[in-house]
Order: sequence, then C-alpha cells, then structure tokens
Amino acid sequence: MSGVRASSARIEQLAPELERIISPSEPIQHLADGFGGTQGPAEGPLWWKEGRHLLFSDIHNNRRMKYDPGGGVSVVLEPTNRANGLTRDLQGRLIACEHDSRRVTRQELDGSITVVANSFHGQRLNRPNDVVVKSDGCIYFTDPWTSPAAPEQWDLTFSGVYRVTPDLGTMTLLIDDENVLYVNDTRRGHIRAFELLPNGTLAKHTDRVFADLRGDEPGVPDGMKVDVEGNVYCGGAGGIWIMDRNGKKLGRVVHGAPATTNIAFGGDDWKTLYFTSRNHLGSVNVKIPGVPVPPQRR
Repeated sequence: MSGVRASSARIEQLAPELERIISPSEPIQHLADGFGGTQGPAEGPLWWKEGRHLLFSDIHNNRRMKYDPGGGVSVVLEPTNRANGLTRDLQGRLIACEHDSRRVTRQELDGSITVVANSFHGQRLNRPNDVVVKSDGCIYFTDPWTSPAAPEQWDLTFSGVYRVTPDLGTMTLLIDDENVLYVNDTRRGHIRAFELLPNGTLAKHTDRVFADLRGDEPGVPDGMKVDVEGNVYCGGAGGIWIMDRNGKKLGRVVHGAPATTNIAFGGDDWKTLYFTSRNHLGSVNVKIPGVPVPPQRR
C-alpha cells in the first residue's frame, strides 16, 4: 500500500467532544496510491460537487487527477505547471496555485486561463502553494519562500500571504514572514490565527499561535479546513488533528501515512473528509459538514 500502514489506522480520541464530530470507531478508507514518486506529493484535494468527484494534484508527475467514488482514479490534465493547491471561486471557476509558472490562475468556464497573480510590486512570486476563497469573493493564497540557499533565483525573499479582490484589481500583502484566517507555519510546527478586519485585511495585533502540532511522529502542519461549526482540521505529527474553534485538541485521524499534505471536505453532504499524503489518497466520514466549496456568497 505504498508505505501506508493500514493496520495502524485509527481514530484517536483526546477529548469527549470528539464524538460529536467523528465516531472513534469510524473506519479510515484507503482509496488510491502510487502518486508523486520519491519527490511527491499528492496535494490540493477539491470536491467538485456538480460532478460528484474529487480533483487533486500529483505535483511531481505534473498531473491533475480525478477520483470518482466507486470508479477509481484517472488523469484529467497533463501538464499542470506542477500545480499544488486548488479551490473554486463564487462562480465555480477553478483556482490553482502553479509552482513552475510561479502564479495563481483561474480557469474560465470556456476553459481559457486568467492569471490571478504572478507578481507583487513588479517582483515575481515564489511558488504559490495553497488558496482559499472567502464568501465575498476575495482570494487568499500563500506564497512560501522555499529556497533561501539560492537567492538569485527569487525576487521576493520572504514567505507571503496575499489577498486579491474579486475583480483581480487589488492585491494586498497580508503577512510577510472569514473573521479568522488560519495560516500553517510549517517550519515552526504550529498554526497561527489572525482576526480579519471588515475590509478583509488582517488585524496584525491579533496574531496568535492557535495550536502546536509538533510531535515525535512524522508530519508537520499542512493542509487545513474548517467545518460549519468552526472546528479546525489540519495535518500534523501522526495524522490529521481535529481542534475546536479555540484550538483545543479533540483527537486525531491516524491514517498511517508518513505525512498529511492536504485535506478537503466532500460528498453530497460535505461529510466526507478526503486527505492526501505524499503518495496516497484516503478518506474518513465525519458527522459535521465541512464548509462548502465554492462558499455561499454573503
């Protein structure tokens, strides 16, 4: 099973409140593997509700994959500029973070590509990594600076979080290192949380550590989603951590793979939690629906 230790998969309960979210006896499903190769990973899972299928990125192999529940996995696009994170805007258009082209793109309904962002103040982005769309249509994406040993290759020498307005007319740098924006600080092993101001920018004085997900087992904070009640799900040491809106750790989905790369809610009722690791795709059923994608306009 490509390094996935199925026999060790389990739901680990850390607090009684977990049982409202997921049953401790809930089985963890292994759906597909063989992605990414040694450089990995599988990434960017996105449930496409109209087609009742899941899209995800196979970054190293430069492919976009589709998983049909009950029908297996197929390739839907190759090449992809080694795209990573995927989401949809309010009109249902696909938004993708592309590594090789160092840009964020939007696929229009006719299939054409619009560049959402590829530079900041005339300097090329690093490697856009993940993206989310707010209910007002604003696009938030991360742009890590992943190669400080080769500064001549990069125009920007910091890891940024950016906000782009729905008309793509204004791009704002929010961080240079819904009413809360959660950001994984993978190198430090924790999740940071910021309150959002009414104009969609950050109240930087509210910057706080939401949860520390380090541990002895493999895995760092990577991939994150929120359910309709505000519970937070994020990859970390040993699996997927489930926390309440205050950062209290309620439990873990210990899926047996070395690291979680990303997660997404899906299914007709948004109660299937899909997750990718470096090489495989899995899922587990939960009791509280995730926030739908695209979000409902406010």
